Amino acid sequence: MMFVPGNNPAMMQDAFIYGPDSIMLDLEDSVTMAEKDTARLLVHHALKTIDYGNTEMVVRINPLNTPYGKKDIEAVVKAGVHVIRMPKTETAEEVVEVEREIERVERELGCVGRTQIMAAIESTLGVVNAYAIATASKRMMGIALGAEDYSANLKTQRSPEGMELLLARQTIVVAARAAGIDALDTVYSNLNDMDTFRKEVELIKQLGFDGKSIINPRQIEVVNEVFAPKEKEIQKSLTILAAIKEAEQRGSGVIAVNGKMVDRPVVIRAQRTIDLAIASGIINKEDI
Repeated sequence: MMFVPGNNPAMMQDAFIYGPDSIMLDLEDSVTMAEKDTARLLVHHALKTIDYGNTEMVVRINPLNTPYGKKDIEAVVKAGVHVIRMPKTETAEEVVEVEREIERVERELGCVGRTQIMAAIESTLGVVNAYAIATASKRMMGIALGAEDYSANLKTQRSPEGMELLLARQTIVVAARAAGIDALDTVYSNLNDMDTFRKEVELIKQLGFDGKSIINPRQIEVVNEVFAPKEKEIQKSLTILAAIKEAEQRGSGVIAVNGKMVDRPVVIRAQRTIDLAIASGIINKEDI
């Protein structure tokens, strides 16, 4: 998910050409108070007029307790945004309030249920309430970590190793998995240290995250390389899924590959590998 400031028309127009899976147009932190109304109009216009193809379009709105939040929701829902990202989410009640505003606008348009929600967790209270937030709405498609505000709230600062974020990361992944939604990691802002960035992407993949937030197109390739499964993993997974299909055709509940029994966790990992391979463009779904 690539962050793009909502007050930068040139970046909004060109963002999709770099191939991110998701683009987040930002109306919150990257936009000054004086530019809030202008940025909202620019984002609305971008969503209505630019062909972003199959890219998932997300807009980070301002909180509802500001003069801008409700106006943001109305503008982007009318423009057909896929996902509204809530900033600094701390309670389930905040999610319900945003959902209520989304539904109000959707009723006017006659498209109730179209817009999804992602909640950014950026404080200790948000981490404590992660599962409640993740399950607060049927529209909730993912929760994300916002590390800068969280680190400040924790009364520490970010380190290259990221130990201060470990509990928050694990809590967010567990909450997302329990709720059946996605988990997205925070941004890494030092563009001059791509080695540490790669290590961080490797870490969050190992922890179970579905993806990484980025601030620059240069980071896309690294994220894709880390998350894309290797050829050996793909072939092993294809063999496992083929064995399952064969066992089903025989009406057998016993699955074996190379003489070894295959249990449910192995099957789940194999399917995950193939899903990542398809998402990465390594194999085509039709060829399986």
